[in-house]
Amino acid sequence: MAITAGPELAPSRTTRRAREALIPLSSAAGWLSGALAALAATAAAATLFVPGVLRGPAVMNGSARGTALIALFVAVPILALSMVAAARGSVRAVVVWLGAVTYLLYNAVLFLLATPFNSLFLLYVATFALAVWSAATLLHRMDVPSFGRRFGPGLPVRALAIYLWTIASLNALAWLVQVVPGVLSSQPPAFLAGTGLTTNPIYAQDLSFWIPLTAVTAFWLWRRQAWGLVMAGALLTYSVIESAGVAVDQAFGHAADPASSVASAAVVPVFAALAVIGLVPVFFYYRNLDRRSG
Repeated sequence: MAITAGPELAPSRTTRRAREALIPLSSAAGWLSGALAALAATAAAATLFVPGVLRGPAVMNGSARGTALIALFVAVPILALSMVAAARGSVRAVVVWLGAVTYLLYNAVLFLLATPFNSLFLLYVATFALAVWSAATLLHRMDVPSFGRRFGPGLPVRALAIYLWTIASLNALAWLVQVVPGVLSSQPPAFLAGTGLTTNPIYAQDLSFWIPLTAVTAFWLWRRQAWGLVMAGALLTYSVIESAGVAVDQAFGHAADPASSVASAAVVPVFAALAVIGLVPVFFYYRNLDRRSG
């Protein structure tokens, strides 16, 4: 005779779903992201507060400190809090976790390649490596196909896809307007003047990876595919933090060298507004993600 568990022993559907979403801090993703939070905070604090550690032009040093401020006081706390919430079974927190890691990954590249070699180099390297592996292990742990089924039917996938395509298109256009004339000219491109750089790592990583990823994510999202559903949340979360970060780094860069054209005070309110606007799609995304167990 088959023995079945009574009602008091059978976990509810909500409980099962919460357990499936739970990502323990003792998991590989938890250990790597915990180390990432610690090292990213250390690197950002040193970049922001230690005098003389940055060796580039004043405007670039100011910009780097602005980015470090957002990493230290926004991205790292968001990462830490989302990890704790995810360990308790929050589904939404897992995507926020991935978004915070994405921000730290993107800006680790800039600390590595947009600042002259300095005593923090190995910290920047470690931050970049931990961000890469944190993202990889987190996505592996999430079971993306199953995770994609956690979204309600009210999720405005096409509106969100159009929003992501718009970001990708405008970003690509803004960079290509600068890059194409530089490629066609025998002279050093104007966008490098005053930066102390030999090339632009923002253009390099955006055009080769982040813009294509955003466009592909929007395509998957339009078709309501699991990878699109998951990656859209990470990119939308990252975009809000990054917009705030650009506003702050431009303010810091301009304050460090008001005469430089590399940083502009005029764009600060623009990117601050973009951060606020970005909260709208973020709201609709998380509102439709597993409301019962999140």
